[in-house]
Amino acid sequence: MPTLAAAVERGNPDELLAIVDHLCKDRSWDDLLDLKSRCIDALDRGKQLWPIAEHIDYRLALEAPAAWAAPIVVTGAGRFTIGPLTEVVASTHAWRDLAPHLVNGPARRVVAYERVIRRDTIDEPDGEVPMRLQPWEPSYPVATYHAREAEFPSPDLPPMSESALPHTFESIRDPESTEALEAITSTWTDESNGRCESVAVSGSALEAIAAFGLEWARVVDIPATTALALMAWAGASGGAHGRRPGAASGRFAAWWAAATLTDSEWPADPIDLGLRIERLHWYVWSDLFPPTGWSFQIAVEDPAEGLAWAISAIDAT
Repeated sequence: MPTLAAAVERGNPDELLAIVDHLCKDRSWDDLLDLKSRCIDALDRGKQLWPIAEHIDYRLALEAPAAWAAPIVVTGAGRFTIGPLTEVVASTHAWRDLAPHLVNGPARRVVAYERVIRRDTIDEPDGEVPMRLQPWEPSYPVATYHAREAEFPSPDLPPMSESALPHTFESIRDPESTEALEAITSTWTDESNGRCESVAVSGSALEAIAAFGLEWARVVDIPATTALALMAWAGASGGAHGRRPGAASGRFAAWWAAATLTDSEWPADPIDLGLRIERLHWYVWSDLFPPTGWSFQIAVEDPAEGLAWAISAIDAT
């Protein structure tokens, strides 16, 4: 293998990526850190090797033992990696291994919440969302990271059936609820090509869907657990081109939306919130055209209050 110094001076990205692969295979973590340092120093000589340095951070977080992986995970690191390093490191390391090596701060908290989603036991104080999964929470979809790619599965949904929608509906102003729904996919709209619209009506979920100007839609009712998993999936995703926030952010967005729709205090009492969301009726829906790109369309009905909400968020590739 060529010397690291000579390879950096040549500045060939393909050669450097091959060296990174070789060092990871050999578990030469100190040499990998040395290569990262040389790539960063080379910026002063006009060599744009920062993508290699970013990739090294990603590979360390993913593959190195916790003593090397955890110190990489600090606020602001991994801005251009496949996924946030907080999620990457949590995908392959247990909390007991990471905790002694993580720097105190926001990134450490996010890693802890990422491990919570993977049902790890965390001895950390609760934040606005509990530092443990509740009995009524779903198994959230989690990312699987590889050396050059990642998998971001979505929840399994039942097949939808075509339904005629009501011809009339009574729209109402409920900015707190509609903004909480729209916040779930804010990355799609802020950082990508996403479009998002939400509505509130006095009436049923079908009337809320009709408020988008549709006469027919494909609709199916889903359990509250599936709705929570779907909201968390959308909140974790960056859509087509946005920066992925990660599963911890997705869970937070789902809790915030659920608490707002159920008129719960914040931070929400976990037991009370679980009971409240079970009283709502949840649906996924779409128009009659096959969806393309990223799609998040749910409707929620509160039969006790006679209110309903719906959101349509689309992000094309």
